[in-house]
Amino acid sequence: MQKILKIAHREYLETVKTKAFIIGLLMTPVIIGAIVLINSRVSRSISGPRPPRKVVVTDLSNELSNEVKESFDEYNESHSDKQILLQELQTDESADTSAKDKVRNDQLDAYFILDKDSVEGNGRIRSYTRGSKMSDLDLASIVENLLNRAVVNRRCKLRDVSPELLAELRRRVPTERIDISSASDEKQTGQGEQIIKAMVPFFFMFLMFMGIFANGQQMLTSIIEEKSSRVIEVLLSAVSPFQLMAGKILGIAGIGLTVIALWSIAAYATASWQDLNIEVPVELMLYFVVYYVLGFLLFSSIMAAIGSVCNTIKEAQSLMMPISFLFILPIMAWPLFVEHPEGTMAKAASFFPLLTPMVMILRISSSSDVSLIEILATMVVLALAVLAVMWMAAKIFRTGILMYGKRPNLTEILRWLMQS
Repeated sequence: MQKILKIAHREYLETVKTKAFIIGLLMTPVIIGAIVLINSRVSRSISGPRPPRKVVVTDLSNELSNEVKESFDEYNESHSDKQILLQELQTDESADTSAKDKVRNDQLDAYFILDKDSVEGNGRIRSYTRGSKMSDLDLASIVENLLNRAVVNRRCKLRDVSPELLAELRRRVPTERIDISSASDEKQTGQGEQIIKAMVPFFFMFLMFMGIFANGQQMLTSIIEEKSSRVIEVLLSAVSPFQLMAGKILGIAGIGLTVIALWSIAAYATASWQDLNIEVPVELMLYFVVYYVLGFLLFSSIMAAIGSVCNTIKEAQSLMMPISFLFILPIMAWPLFVEHPEGTMAKAASFFPLLTPMVMILRISSSSDVSLIEILATMVVLALAVLAVMWMAAKIFRTGILMYGKRPNLTEILRWLMQS
């Protein structure tokens, strides 16, 4: 055991002391923070003043002129920094070609035609834009709403219904959202805070993914590099293959816990800085640590076995492909698992060892209905898988680590496993 701890200590220090590790550790939170800051700045700049946009409208019904002008005037009064100027209001299509050409030549932002039976029949609104800019789509949506409002107002007048009365009937009831997750406290929350709380399961799953998959690949890289440089032969002269493999797994697991802890602290500090009160239960953190340790032991054992039979990173990539695909599945399906944590697919994926850590942390962090029996059962299944995989990996590692040249095929690997 002492030799295993020494190897783990060496593996840990050799990694954390490198400039690449320190830069990567510090830069990841900085990059995420920069993205959040830039996004907020961009959002503010988008919502800021914007040059007026020019449109032309053709009303073939010849009865919506007043209503259309009123709709545009009301919009411009309430959006002084986002004006939409009605350049011309036509009642026939005589200038249709000219208006379209102006849109094509960027002299006009959009052109709209209201069909003749828009008020009483099933007429349509036809919009002509360049369609190559997001701003064109936004403009089309706004103007279409204004024209629809004009049509509704005209229908109200024809039926002696006051537009003010209609607006009052359509007035939405304001809502106040109260968070009662705490047994003794009630707190009003905004929509933004609720969205961030809804993203907590994804955050924990992403931490699990980075801790297991990203850090676990260091095992593969470390073994192949030491094998290529023949350093592995010097190490095996002092320790057994199992002690070397176990020490490396333990050391890199410590690196992963360090990275996860520092990123979690950075995330908590950022949430506190933004006055976001996100409560994380203590039992969730305990479950996270248990699933992380077991998941990392499983994945890193597989990486140790792959690294021992490969001579280059390029050889290992082909063997990594199916495993990488499995790890990406929970990231692709996480909304489904969060929305239906008790669904059949979520429960089935929870008992597949490679998926268990990420799927279970998603389910536990998004629902309190996951039973303790199911949590313990998945832990037992994962622990048994770890023992089985570590046993097989140790056999493969013992033989493959000193083999060079052609990579062994599946038949040879199975023969190694059958040896006593």
